[in-house]
Amino acid sequence: MGQVDKRSITLSPELAQAVDDVVAAGEYASASEVIRDALRQWKDRRDLFGYTVDELRKLVQEGIDSGPALEGPPIIERARAKYLKMAEAKGFEE
Repeated sequence: MGQVDKRSITLSPELAQAVDDVVAAGEYASASEVIRDALRQWKDRRDLFGYTVDELRKLVQEGIDSGPALEGPPIIERARAKYLKMAEAKGFEE
């Protein structure tokens, strides 16, 4: 594993019990292994799907600037009618 940076963490009783349960079930050899695995998964998810706070603020502002929301069902119905008409014009049937 190389160099290890030792840390102390505090868990809620529920999380501590969950860690103890998976160690007792033999899924992990130790509580440290459970925490390392959880942190690896968190880091992977954050690296793949995470946004910075500034990116989130920009996305929220883009949504606000785009104007009021439109009702979904009428838009879907218009799209369905449009593409049904196009399919009928090409000889396709439903």
